[in-house]
Amino acid sequence: MLGFLLRLLPFWVREPLLIVIGSVLGVRIMYLAVRDHDQVAALLGVVFLVFTAVRVYVVVRALRARRNPQTRPQPEVRTQAQPHAQTQAQPLAQTQTAVGAVGTHPGPVAPQKEPNVWGQALAAVALFGALGGALWLAPQVLPAEDSTPKPASCSDDEDEKLPKAFKETPQAVTGEELCKALNRPDLAQLLGTPGETATTVSGSNNTAALTDGKVAEPEAEVRFDTYTVNVSATYNKLSTAQYVKLMKIGGDKNVKTLTVLGRPAVYSSDHTMKLQINLGSGGTGGPVEQGPLARTLSVALDGKDRGGSYDFTVWSESGALPDDSVLLHIAEKVIPAIPERTAR
Repeated sequence: MLGFLLRLLPFWVREPLLIVIGSVLGVRIMYLAVRDHDQVAALLGVVFLVFTAVRVYVVVRALRARRNPQTRPQPEVRTQAQPHAQTQAQPLAQTQTAVGAVGTHPGPVAPQKEPNVWGQALAAVALFGALGGALWLAPQVLPAEDSTPKPASCSDDEDEKLPKAFKETPQAVTGEELCKALNRPDLAQLLGTPGETATTVSGSNNTAALTDGKVAEPEAEVRFDTYTVNVSATYNKLSTAQYVKLMKIGGDKNVKTLTVLGRPAVYSSDHTMKLQINLGSGGTGGPVEQGPLARTLSVALDGKDRGGSYDFTVWSESGALPDDSVLLHIAEKVIPAIPERTAR
C-alpha cells in the first residue's frame, strides 16, 4: 500500500522524500549497530545507505538532463505519395492564406509553464521534517501510556444461588456486595502500602460454622503483596458485649473495646490456620498448622448492639501487622459503603 502511494507522487516529491527517509534510517540503524555491536543491524544500515545513494544518483542525473536538454532533429521521411500530396495541398494552403489575410492573425502560442522542481523538492523535505518532528515530540506532548498493572476486580456472578440462610435473613448482604465495598481504590493507601495493587479479590456467600447452615456469614477478601484484608458479616444473635465477655473469660489479653461510627466494637487477635495441599499423585497434603498472627476489629451491625457484627481482619505472611488505627480507618470507610436492607 505504501509503495503504491509513493508511486503516485511526482518524481520531484517522491525522490527527495525517499532520500531523506533512507538517510535518516540508515544513520540511525548504523548508530545502533555500532553501539550494540550488532552485525545484522549494521548490514541493514548499509542497505539503507546504498539505497539512498542510488536515489541521489538518479536525482543528480535528472537535474543534469533538465539543465542541458538535447534536441534531436527528426529524420524526414518521404514516400512516393508525397509529391502528389504536396500538389493537392498547395491550393488548400493558398485558400488558408487568403482567409488568414482577411481575418485576425493568431498570436504566438504561450509556452506551457513547467512546475518548479526545487519548490517541489523543498516542499517534500519540509513535509517529511514536519512529520518527523511530530513523531519526535509525540511522546513528550501526549500522555504516557499507563503500564502499571490494574488491580483485580470483584466477579459479578448474579446467577449464583444463595444459601437458604440468606433468604431467612432479609437484611443479609452478599459476598459480592462486601467485595465491592472492601475493594476500594484507596485500600492500599489505608494499609500504608500505597504503591501496591490488589492481586487477588474474592467474595463468597458462606454460612457460619457450627450452625448447620442456618446463620448467614458472607465474606470478602482482598490480597496485596504485603497484607491481606478480610471482611465478614455474621448475622447471629451474639452481641458485641457478650462477645467481649466470652473473650475475657477465655483469657484473651489483647481485647480492646472502642466505638466505631456510633457502634460498639472490639479489637482481638488470633492466629490464622496454615493448610498445605499436595496436588501430586498419592498425596493428600500436610497437617493443619498455625499460621501468622491476625488482628481483627469486630463492629456491631447497629448502634443498639442487637446481635451480629462486621469483622475486619488483616494479616501478612511475614507475621507483621499494621497499627490498630489502620483497621479502624478501613472500617470507617467500608461500613458506610455496605448496602443496608430491611427486606429481600
